[in-house]
Amino acid sequence: MGNARNIAFWVVLFLLVLALFNLFGTGSNTAASRTLSYSEFMSRVDSGDVTSVTLDGERIIMRTSNNQEFLSIKPEGEDISERLLAKNIEVRAEAQQKSGIMSALSVWLPFLLLIGVWFFFMNRMQGGGGRSGAMGFGKSRAKLLTEKQGRVTFDDVAGIDEAKEELEEIVEFLRNPQKFSRLGGKIPKGALLVGPPGTGKTLLARAIAGEAGVPFFSISGSDFVEMFVGVGASRVRDMFEQAKKNAPCIVFIDEIDAVGRARGVGMGGGNDEREQTLNQLLVEMDGFETNEGVIIVAATNRKDVLDPALLRPGRFDRQIQVPNPDIKGREKILNVHARKVPLGPDVDLRIIARGCPGFSGADLANLVNEAALMAARIGRRFVAMNDFEQAKDKVMMGAERRSMVLTVDQKEKTAYHEAGHAIVGMHMPKCDPVYKATIIPRGSALGMVVSLPEMDRLNMHKDEGKQKIAMTMAGKAAEIIKYGEEGVSSGPAGDIQQASALARAMVMRWGMSDKIGNIDYAEAHDGYAGATGGFSVSAETKKLIEVEVKTLIDEGYETARRVLTDNPVEFERLAQGLLEYETLTGDEIKKVVAGEVLGGDEDEVPASPLASVVAMPKTKSRAAKSEKAPNKGDESDKPSNPEL
Repeated sequence: MGNARNIAFWVVLFLLVLALFNLFGTGSNTAASRTLSYSEFMSRVDSGDVTSVTLDGERIIMRTSNNQEFLSIKPEGEDISERLLAKNIEVRAEAQQKSGIMSALSVWLPFLLLIGVWFFFMNRMQGGGGRSGAMGFGKSRAKLLTEKQGRVTFDDVAGIDEAKEELEEIVEFLRNPQKFSRLGGKIPKGALLVGPPGTGKTLLARAIAGEAGVPFFSISGSDFVEMFVGVGASRVRDMFEQAKKNAPCIVFIDEIDAVGRARGVGMGGGNDEREQTLNQLLVEMDGFETNEGVIIVAATNRKDVLDPALLRPGRFDRQIQVPNPDIKGREKILNVHARKVPLGPDVDLRIIARGCPGFSGADLANLVNEAALMAARIGRRFVAMNDFEQAKDKVMMGAERRSMVLTVDQKEKTAYHEAGHAIVGMHMPKCDPVYKATIIPRGSALGMVVSLPEMDRLNMHKDEGKQKIAMTMAGKAAEIIKYGEEGVSSGPAGDIQQASALARAMVMRWGMSDKIGNIDYAEAHDGYAGATGGFSVSAETKKLIEVEVKTLIDEGYETARRVLTDNPVEFERLAQGLLEYETLTGDEIKKVVAGEVLGGDEDEVPASPLASVVAMPKTKSRAAKSEKAPNKGDESDKPSNPEL
């Protein structure tokens, strides 16, 4: 196809050059001739200076006695041949070879060819013919999926059984509509998949395409809006026209929040094109014309920004929640992704699933892949349980940065900081059990303590929140106890940020402050897109909120300081244990704190820091790790000299 288009291009270019040559080639013989007026020509004829004349229509080409050529144009209808013959001038006449049609073609053909070449190049610039050509701006970008494009079925979807059942019913309706219509039931016009990123919304849509046995059109919400005004609405109309021709069918719109955001909330007022596209989408989904047999399935993780008119029944009859999986769902997802992975005899996917609370389906797929890569890296023919443990640490805490060189002071301060987190966490019954503590730099952190819940948590209690704040502030309390007020580093910056966010949520959103009461002030503090919320808060109330937030954080700090002061031996043992072993699991932490032996070596470490640690000329700064999921542990130190 590409060779044929290239040949056509050269043929068109050759014809264009040939036409231009024919058009202007006739004048090449006289290109060097000088032009004379008709009166001057006649005067030269009368003076006898002209020896020969060639008549070519209205053109007169004369040659003088000194062998010079001149060109002149005679008036229309003027006959000068007798006058020239009377002067004994040699007269020649050129035959008229071009007819009227050929003359017109010689004039218009180059322009027609130029227009053709322009269309040809425009077509190539727009990616060839078809719907993406030069005249296809307003055509739909929806792609019709076929079985050749990686067929996915509901067997490949696990861990989200409720959402799968809802969509299986839609597929069953398409396969056997009489089963439902005989009782007066109507097929849902649309289904909206709502859930956090990575939970399998797009995978569910691909499973529908593989199971339904009807045409399946897929498009992204961002494909509607273009740089040209009116293109979005035109593409919506064209998409539904295609869908109606192929009914019954399914149209899947991924990331619909790109085109379905609520009208009137634009930050700048330049969203008329997007709103026109949304209006056209609303009309096509449920307007005067019915779309029988066309089912709209959309996915988003930002339902809060969608236009209310888009969410009403008749457009999206079903809003299907696709949450992060629970422990049973995680085990099923791990089984799906581990089908093609050779597992060792010691691998227990249920234990792995229990240790990954808060993981989404995408996180679990990444976990299995990382474990397989680690096993392949060392040349093993199967994936062992230890590979999964290392992969989980890498996914949760980031990759180890063993090449990063720390000074003695930085490593020791990190060890006491993390020991403070772990000791306070162990003495807080409402806190999640400590899973692992490390002072090996991972990702952007110099060290960290990770806590994992024993079971999936669905809510947060007030006493649990207070104890979590205490564990979060334990790093700073440990530094102050060990090094004094003047020796504290910038490491607790991330801890303070996490504690502040939790305390604000308790006061402003969850009604856990007696002085603030049961009023949600979160909207006033965190408006849409960072703007001011829907109502204002008085200065007195703002001050009271800040006082309550500070009270919660101060109470947590004092609790952490008291726990560390009451347990100095445990605190010191764990800090020295981290300096010696660098990474300790939850069970190993308990042994070190109790003074037990690890691996045949005594847990008690000499008071002086390790002599093998060399000085580092400059410590790179790091940002606080974000709370991606509830399984993320407490933040570790930042370097003591962060770059600003």
